[in-house]
Amino acid sequence: MFRTTTDGRWHVRTMWTAWLGLALVAGCGAEPVPVKPAAVRAPVKAARCFLKYPDVRAGHAARARLERDIAHYVGDRPGRIVYAAVDLVSGVSLGQGRHDGDLITASGAKVDILAALLQRRDGRLDEHERDLASRMITESDNSAADALWSRVGGGAAMGDFYRRIGLKETTPGPSSYWGGTKTSPADRIRLMKVLVKGGKGLSSADRALLLGLMEQVRREQAWGVSAAARPGDRVALKNGWTPRPFVQKTWAVTSYGRVVGPGRDLLLSVQTDRQPGEGTGIQTIEGIARLIGSRLDSLTPTISRPCPTKPTF
Repeated sequence: MFRTTTDGRWHVRTMWTAWLGLALVAGCGAEPVPVKPAAVRAPVKAARCFLKYPDVRAGHAARARLERDIAHYVGDRPGRIVYAAVDLVSGVSLGQGRHDGDLITASGAKVDILAALLQRRDGRLDEHERDLASRMITESDNSAADALWSRVGGGAAMGDFYRRIGLKETTPGPSSYWGGTKTSPADRIRLMKVLVKGGKGLSSADRALLLGLMEQVRREQAWGVSAAARPGDRVALKNGWTPRPFVQKTWAVTSYGRVVGPGRDLLLSVQTDRQPGEGTGIQTIEGIARLIGSRLDSLTPTISRPCPTKPTF
């Protein structure tokens, strides 16, 4: 209730004050109106352009260091040691005594036997021959090698095969002695190139069969050039090892094959002779393979430079 004066001024002033109070009370209890921030765009950074160029000087220096380290390693090992390596991706090649063709390959010749038989038969092997081939490569079965050496035609036929395929530094073993086949690291690389790239009368199916068997070599026989592999690389190899009682009771130990993975397709052959034992030969081969495999990428370094800002004509 509001009191009213005779002239009505008290009533109007009181009503105005009351309404103002109600408005203040209502305003105090209301939620604040949220303010939506304005969107702000982050500044866009333009990506810088770089080009990669071969660092030839650094590559030559890395190669010299690797060859020096291998030579030092070989110099501290017994017997005779030769090797050859070619990377089909980068084109890098290394070697020492790569054309020495008077070292016996022992069981390494078993790949030659199967390649010659496939070429001779246009890839048509019967079921028994395929079983012999599998045992000869994956298990290094000597009886299987004897049988297939005979079916190829022995040493004379193998000599013809080597001429056709272009292995000029390989001589078949005498008579039925396929293990006496002599070869060079360079010829082992030539053979692997044929298996990888094709030609020389071997079909893609023939090559797939051979390389597939070389990838399935038993674990206990998968030593050697496999030491060059990185985790995840695929390895196809064949090893040879034999005592030589008439050569100061020493051993010949060999390993060759392919190590392929991201950025590389390495063909590698290491041959040793006059070794005091099989284990010593294996250690030597794996030491060389490990040096090459771990440092192969350093032989083709690159340098990055900014792209030209103005086109050249």
